[in-house]
Amino acid sequence: MLFPECLNDSKNLLPFHGEVIYRPALLNPLQRDFFFQSFCKCILWKQDEIKLFGKVILTKRKVAWYGDDFLKYTYSGVTKTALPWTPELIQLKLLVEDYCKVSFNSCLLNYYHNGQEGMAWHSDDEDELEENGTIASVSLGAERKFVFKHKHLLQKVNVVLEDGSLLIMKGDTQKFWLHSLPVSKKIFAPRINLTFRRIGELN
Repeated sequence: MLFPECLNDSKNLLPFHGEVIYRPALLNPLQRDFFFQSFCKCILWKQDEIKLFGKVILTKRKVAWYGDDFLKYTYSGVTKTALPWTPELIQLKLLVEDYCKVSFNSCLLNYYHNGQEGMAWHSDDEDELEENGTIASVSLGAERKFVFKHKHLLQKVNVVLEDGSLLIMKGDTQKFWLHSLPVSKKIFAPRINLTFRRIGELN
C-alpha cells in the first residue's frame, strides 16, 4: 500500500450535503515535474467545444478525454469519445486509485495556459457518470483557487489547489454543490488538471 492514510481520517471540506477531501501533496516534486512535462508533450490537446444556442464555440483552454474502450462522454452539448490510455496516464491513475480505493475508467484533462482561463459554475452530474460516484482531481503546475457553492443555500467553500495535490469529491457533492475555477490576472504559469471518473457501473 503506497498511502497508509485512511480517507476517513481526512477532514471533509464541505459543512454538509457532500464530501470533499483534499490531500495537498499526493505527488513529490520529481513526480510533479515528470507528469507535467509528459502530459504537455504526449496528450492530444484540443480546444474545448461548448454548444451555445445551436452554435459550437471553442474555448481558450484545451481538453482531452481518455478512457477504456472508446467510452463516450457528453457535456456542454458536445459528445467526446475516449482516447486510449497513455502509459503515463495509467501510471498516475494507479497512484490515484491506490489512494482513493476506487477504480476509474476515464479521465478528463484540462490545460489552462494561465490564470485568465478558468471554469464557470457547474456540477459534474452528467447522465453517463456513475450516480454519487467518486471524482478524483489531480492538479499540476500553477496553484489555483477552487470554489464550491451550495446550489440552494449559496454558502461557499474555498480551497487552493497546489501543484501535485489531489481533491476528491464523492457522495452527494455533485447533487448539492456547484464548483468553479475563478480567473486571475495575477497567474501567468500554466496548469494541468486531471479528473479521474467512473462512466456507468463498474463490476
